[in-house]
Amino acid sequence: MTKLSGPMLAPANGQAPDAAVVLLHGYGSDGNDLIAMAPHFQHLLPGALFVSPHAPTPLGMGGYQWFPIDWSGDRLASRQTGVIGARPVIVGFLEDLWSQTGIPPERTILAGFSQGAMMALHVGLSLPAQKTLMGVVGISGAFLPPEGFGSDALAHPPVCIVHGDMDDVVDPNHSADANSLLTNSGFAVDYHVSRGVGHGVAPDGMDAIARFIESLAK
Repeated sequence: MTKLSGPMLAPANGQAPDAAVVLLHGYGSDGNDLIAMAPHFQHLLPGALFVSPHAPTPLGMGGYQWFPIDWSGDRLASRQTGVIGARPVIVGFLEDLWSQTGIPPERTILAGFSQGAMMALHVGLSLPAQKTLMGVVGISGAFLPPEGFGSDALAHPPVCIVHGDMDDVVDPNHSADANSLLTNSGFAVDYHVSRGVGHGVAPDGMDAIARFIESLAK
């Protein structure tokens, strides 16, 4: 099994971690990209360890991918097979994190951007109910429901979805559809649309994520 690694940021309170925030980067990037988000949220979870692993497959142009994209063919099909194929690597990373730190799933937030958001949403909602995460955040991504989605056997964590309405890389309708599906399936969802924003995270999107994390920390 491929083992992931990447940059980490120790708890702001200087003590042993009592929570974890795992940040999954987008296609062609690496863990250094999303770990830069950590300082925006550390004050909300001062005991949290922030970690942003590099995806398992390097790209020739630099950066990494969670799964390959068929740019000239059926991108939807490559996303569906890719997300399912990459799932075990991230699950294995989470299991290792929990066993090595003693942090439980219910004190773990899984977040991602773009391709990383697709992985965060799929993995976070595919875990068994007894390993329900503290929360899941998907930024500028899409949701591929896992097998058995909606059953009591699978986790139902709180979910935050953020997307720019001018995104020309990942259709913002994917997040709108995810919000509808999850809400109708009984999930607690915080859904935020950043107006006039493309494929990125605007200050209002960061604020929405901060409010979500703050609500989980209470």
